[in-house]
Amino acid sequence: MASSKACYKVITITVLLLSFTFTSLAGNAENADVSECKAESGDPLCHNNKEAQKLKIIAIPSILVASMIGVSLPLLTRSIPALGPDRDMFVLVKCLASGVILATGFMHVLPDSVDDLTSKCLPEDPWRKFPFSTFIAMVSALLVLMIDSFAMSAYARRTSKREGEVVPLENGSNSVDTQDEIQTLENGSNSVEKQEKVNDNKTSQLLRNKVIAQILELGIVVHSVVIGLAMGASDNQCTIRSLIAALCFHQLFEGMGLGGSILQAQFKSKTNWMMVFFFSVTTPFGIVLGMAIQKIYDETSPTALIVVGVLNACSAGLLIYMALVNLLAHEFFGPKIQGNMKLHILGYVAVFIGAGAMTLMAKWA
Repeated sequence: MASSKACYKVITITVLLLSFTFTSLAGNAENADVSECKAESGDPLCHNNKEAQKLKIIAIPSILVASMIGVSLPLLTRSIPALGPDRDMFVLVKCLASGVILATGFMHVLPDSVDDLTSKCLPEDPWRKFPFSTFIAMVSALLVLMIDSFAMSAYARRTSKREGEVVPLENGSNSVDTQDEIQTLENGSNSVEKQEKVNDNKTSQLLRNKVIAQILELGIVVHSVVIGLAMGASDNQCTIRSLIAALCFHQLFEGMGLGGSILQAQFKSKTNWMMVFFFSVTTPFGIVLGMAIQKIYDETSPTALIVVGVLNACSAGLLIYMALVNLLAHEFFGPKIQGNMKLHILGYVAVFIGAGAMTLMAKWA
């Protein structure tokens, strides 16, 4: 668990440092054209604060319920034989959810970051002269890879110290009885070593599953708070109306992917439901927070654009890495799918359905 806590601390500190570093550059934004900023705010007919408030009130319970159902479903249905983590249906649902997570990173979070960090409300130099969004996403993905590999390496070093222990034999012990004893000891030793290797592999996989679940939740939570904050602070009823349906779909299937990872990590019950709680409430919390600061929050201000853009870029890199490496590659190169051609094909069909549906949502949200 120490490695899991270290993962949280390193990623959180990195995100905060990036946010403050780029926020400090906002002081150069005086040269930005204010009229161009206002022009980016969209159709004036869509800006109706009274109607937007009604839609936000509808959005909070709708998104909360969708999130709770999605992330809780794998945990609540594990007792059903057909939906257990060792069944084909569980693998297909996880592939579908992984496709949703991948499309969320590529089609929603990263483009939002690009829009923010290339906004005309920011000075051309340096924001439109360097692709900050993709750079930050790349660094974020590499940091997650680094944390992932170091966590597994630390575990491997600890387990390797227990290997290769040899019991010395007395000199001159060459009788038949002694030889039989040696053979018995060797057979027993081989059996113990095999069992230890099996146990080590299971423990190593369990540790990896724990790291995957916690890092995945961190990336989702960051994005969820940001999108909730943007919705809560907005008075654009047209955007909010389309976002409600998109976010409910997104939270439902993204929750399924996270719930599957939590189930495979085999946390204690208290930890499971704590992770369920944080995933479920982050977007509604972001909406409530956005509504509270709506009068002072300006989404076209340099500080808001930079902070939100950096956080979205970090989240995009994290989600893309987790979806491709720790979810999809982990499943498709695993023995279950590799040994079943029908499941292999259906897995890819599920991925493309999930990614395609989430990509289609980008047309409206």
